[in-house]
Amino acid sequence: MNALIVSNVVLWVLVVGLSLAVFALTRQIGVLHERVSPAGALTFSGGVKAGEALPNLTLSTLDGRTLTLDAYAANGRGVLLFFLSPTCPLCRALLPVVTKIAKEERRWLDLVFASDGGTLDEHTTYVAERQLEAFPYVISQELGVAFRVGKLPYAALIDENGVLVAKGLVNTREHLESLLEARRLGVASVNEYMGAQARDDEVNA
Repeated sequence: MNALIVSNVVLWVLVVGLSLAVFALTRQIGVLHERVSPAGALTFSGGVKAGEALPNLTLSTLDGRTLTLDAYAANGRGVLLFFLSPTCPLCRALLPVVTKIAKEERRWLDLVFASDGGTLDEHTTYVAERQLEAFPYVISQELGVAFRVGKLPYAALIDENGVLVAKGLVNTREHLESLLEARRLGVASVNEYMGAQARDDEVNA
């Protein structure tokens, strides 16, 4: 009987110990989640900077229409420019994410696809295969130069006033969403914001 009582006591001690350990780990995971934030879009120097108005470019869409970016601001609309290429696998993988974001934010935001290479037939086939006909698709080297697009996929978010909010290399959904988060926070990039927060924390520590 004594052995049974002792074994039950030991078992309860172990259960309590394990419960405390799980609780401690849960708290630690929460702390790590707060400290480790997803990286924002990688921004390159040069070209139009956050806070600047866009150059007044007249662009031609794949279906022969004329498009000017300042026309969106004139109508109180923002624009998400997504730079891609038919030969870019990562661009292709992100298309469902980009179009979903455009639908979720359609109250104020329009989506425009942009490229500067390849043949007209390649782009036409690409648009048909990926079912992108609902969105303007422009081919313009001038636009890529204006934003200093060096690598793909690349995106730029323009607000309703025709001012660049944020831009950068976008390899993941989190990178794309960081452009919208930058607009919400009123910063040029989430990376810049997190860096400033980290410096403030060090100063106040």
